[in-house]
Amino acid sequence: MLYFLQQLANAVPIAALYAALAFGYAIAFAVTRRADLTYGALFAFSGQMFVLFADFGWNRLWLVLPAALGLGAAAALSFSVGAGLVAGRYVMRPLAFSSANTVVVASLGCLLVLMEAARLASETRSLWLPPFLNGNIVFWDDPRFPVTLTVIQLGNTVLMAALVAAGHWYLTHSRAGRFWRAVSEDRGAAALCGVDAATVYIAAYGAASLIAAVCGILAASYYGNMDFGTGLTFGVKVLFIAAIGGQASPLYAALGAAGIGLLETLWSAYGPILWRDFAIFGFLVIVLAVTRKEKIIP
Repeated sequence: MLYFLQQLANAVPIAALYAALAFGYAIAFAVTRRADLTYGALFAFSGQMFVLFADFGWNRLWLVLPAALGLGAAAALSFSVGAGLVAGRYVMRPLAFSSANTVVVASLGCLLVLMEAARLASETRSLWLPPFLNGNIVFWDDPRFPVTLTVIQLGNTVLMAALVAAGHWYLTHSRAGRFWRAVSEDRGAAALCGVDAATVYIAAYGAASLIAAVCGILAASYYGNMDFGTGLTFGVKVLFIAAIGGQASPLYAALGAAGIGLLETLWSAYGPILWRDFAIFGFLVIVLAVTRKEKIIP
């Protein structure tokens, strides 16, 4: 029983990460209705920039660890959000309402550019952060098997949950959120009412890039490292997860992603770890096939 409770505790940070990533992805997807792999690339790119500049601040500028981490976070946010806005404005927006296959190919091109830029910047080295905020917080003090989480796990969970809550409040209560909902529901009707759909799209892409960047920083601070294979895996998972939770509804996408994070953690605890991704992707494909809605074309 205590082992099960520990696995539930371990699932909380993963569920929060998936929820925040799916929430950001759904913000951009709602105004385009096109699958986009650039989001996962921005997540990985942010984590790599965070580690790279933190290493630069620590080893080249001789900063103390908090200052080095602050430099890494500032650089990751600047480069990742900047790259997301450039990709959204000059690559994805002109193609956003064309063929879905065109958007997938363009997003794959953006992914390769970001991947190679990060690789060249780090000189193909695998950099690691030192452990920090790794003290245990005990939730169930049993001498045989205490149920714990680390400070950074709990902190990341709180920050990601706050990000989703603040984003949902902003989308449902602000003027910009009303514009976003109008464009996501009917782009043509919103334009007739004076809403600039192109500006809303770029703003949504920028917001999604910001959430991906923050998640990349928090994930890299916990795992200590980030590579593009991980980022692409997370991006594809989020694409499938958001499709189940509701790609055009950020809150439902986040809730669906949190459920998948729980399922993945329990599989890692009780099932063969080598089959985890295969099982998760297989489950997502089956759910998508079962819940798919056919449109009747007159």
